[in-house]
Amino acid sequence: MEYHPSSGREPLHQAFNEFHVNVHDTTEGLLFAEIALDASLNKSHIDGLLSLIARIATGQFTKHDITVPYKQEERVYEVHALPIWEWALDLLENPLLAPHFVWDAQRVYKHNGTEFERFYDEPMYANKTRLSSHGTIKGYPVVVHCANLPVGIRNGEGIGSGRVIGLLCIVSEDASEEGKKSFTNLKCVVWHESFVKFLELVVQYSKTGYSYKCFDQVLHWLFPILLILSADYEEQCMMSLIHGHHSKCPCPVCIVPLDELHDLSKSFRLRSMQDAMAALDVYEESKACSEELLKALGLCPVKNVLWIVAHSDPHDAISLDCLHALHLGLWKHLLNELKKILKSLGCEAESLFEEQVTNFPRWRNCNHFNTVIHMSFSDGNKMQDISRQSFYTALSVLNQSNSPEGNQLLCLIGSYLQLDSYIGLDVHTVSTLDAIEAELLVFNNALKVGLRLDWDFPKVHLWKHTTRDIQMKGTARNYTTCPNEKLHGPLKEAYERQSNGKKVAEQILHVNQNKFAVSLLRGRVDTFDEQRNRKDDEIDDLDTIAEDNLNLAVAQGHIKLSSPQQLISIQDIENTCSPTDRAFQDFHRKFSTFLNTSLPGYGYELRRWITLPANFQICEYCYLKVNYESTIDWKQATDYLRCNPSFHGQPCYDCALIQLTPEQSAFVKLILMFKCHLPDIDSSFDFALVQPYTAGTGSHRRIDHELKLTRVKAIPRASSIFVPLTSVIRGAVLFPDREHQGKFIIVDHLDSDMFLRMKTQARQ
Repeated sequence: MEYHPSSGREPLHQAFNEFHVNVHDTTEGLLFAEIALDASLNKSHIDGLLSLIARIATGQFTKHDITVPYKQEERVYEVHALPIWEWALDLLENPLLAPHFVWDAQRVYKHNGTEFERFYDEPMYANKTRLSSHGTIKGYPVVVHCANLPVGIRNGEGIGSGRVIGLLCIVSEDASEEGKKSFTNLKCVVWHESFVKFLELVVQYSKTGYSYKCFDQVLHWLFPILLILSADYEEQCMMSLIHGHHSKCPCPVCIVPLDELHDLSKSFRLRSMQDAMAALDVYEESKACSEELLKALGLCPVKNVLWIVAHSDPHDAISLDCLHALHLGLWKHLLNELKKILKSLGCEAESLFEEQVTNFPRWRNCNHFNTVIHMSFSDGNKMQDISRQSFYTALSVLNQSNSPEGNQLLCLIGSYLQLDSYIGLDVHTVSTLDAIEAELLVFNNALKVGLRLDWDFPKVHLWKHTTRDIQMKGTARNYTTCPNEKLHGPLKEAYERQSNGKKVAEQILHVNQNKFAVSLLRGRVDTFDEQRNRKDDEIDDLDTIAEDNLNLAVAQGHIKLSSPQQLISIQDIENTCSPTDRAFQDFHRKFSTFLNTSLPGYGYELRRWITLPANFQICEYCYLKVNYESTIDWKQATDYLRCNPSFHGQPCYDCALIQLTPEQSAFVKLILMFKCHLPDIDSSFDFALVQPYTAGTGSHRRIDHELKLTRVKAIPRASSIFVPLTSVIRGAVLFPDREHQGKFIIVDHLDSDMFLRMKTQARQ
């Protein structure tokens, strides 16, 4: 780990298992009602206590009146703000957060077996939201995060996570004014004059610095900067003061012409604060002379309040937001094209597609859909899941013969998913950044072939700057708007349940402040309890350390069986199941052979051939928890696998990736998971009967190469094998190839770990 030269710190070499070992976890919410009831507090007492806590925590929201001249009149707008500097100092005083602040810039490297390879992981958000269910009342919450805290904290839901620091005012829509340059400029002026209220003291201390002794009693010289501006495209335009998608240069980061947005192979001059300030200087000297200059740059003739924060540039701070730019943006266009093509192929094609969607294998934390064509979604997570599932389900519907345009769209969607998966990695290396740049060119070429849609709109272009964002500000999760979207819900709930519809901003911010104060108090109480319990635990640990050492092998196991069934003999299993499932034919004999031939390889010495009686009993299990080390961030990840004949009324037999031999991994389908005790060895074992997908698939198909697909083929059920459950690496989802019996397609976009594993396998 290399620190910035000005820090004066020597490079740090750590054993890999010591890296990022600190874990921060805090619980949201305090059962304040119990305290109030026990103390017999009345309403005024409760309000007073919460108000006191709120003042101690972060100060108060202040209402400011913003006066802006417009058409020979003075218009007044309200903004409710909590200065960012007050919020920042509160974080520094919090004992729960003090150990987690990172002060020195770092370059971090990991040895990849050959050399040390640099990786990227760590390094304000605003977005309108409807507060009422019928969409007539709008709020413009501003959420701030501290980039000095690890991403797990600042993107979490506890202390140190995103904080609502106020509501910007919204200029009321006016049909007679909408679209006029003067009205557009009014909106920009109001936004920036409002936002400056959040920057009180930040502007001053960004230039002079601020000497502050933090909770850890270390004196720091603090310089606040705006590192990241996280927003959807509309707000990015407001932050950068460009005219938006109708302007000649609609990108907030570079000077790309409108008719070149589709061409990702070209690079254009980056925008800078200095260029924008120079253009505005010309405008203030002569409006007539500057008109063409501003139009060429796509700029509004308004002073950007973000310029006054030293060492910050709004064009550098603006970052790709995958939620709005991709999942709710570019993918929506691709999905609409897919629906059009399916409709042109007729009802049969649409029905087949919907059938495939309905039958898509279920997986934990993945949304399941019964229809895609006849539904619209506004949830970004659902749209991301639809993008992945639609790709695999459309493979058997769209092909070169029945729809050349549909086949080309599949190539485009396939490339989109490659980029979405790459960009979504929580840790990046030089090689993954190179892969993004290469795939952008693949996507660019796919845009040019066959499809009639006009692709000159900003969301096609925005991910052109992805690798630059990652190098400057870390991975995409550092500037995603997803954590901030979660904060909209409580604001809407406060409006609907705890306001009377009048002076909305004051009421909902008051509720929000009280909730924050309660969560802060909960954090302090929990910390006190942990410290008190830790002393008791130290005594208990001394008494139990010997026992822990004896159970070390169990504690280190990465699998755990659950949902046990009744004991059953192996002969009963064979008699009951083999008539309908060939996997159970000769179950007794095959299992005996497996034990005698495999156990020596697992380190067990057999003095004689193990003979299992017909009434030898096993215990079936229907649920398996698998812990594994993620190939992305090297932290523990968990899969939950089912092998259940009736899970919510449907059979559910998941697939897994296992270590078949020391040199070979393989995908398998779970058939039976069980535990048994072997008297000859006096030990219990966890085994599974599985169907491997190791049969030959024949010659490699061109479409597989184009779409980066991996196909596997199942061996016959009668050839199913036994494996120890400890050989399970992780879970997997395999999608059946409808046109080829017994073949399946690996769903490599299931998650980042599976995506990277399949990339590694493809290179071998």
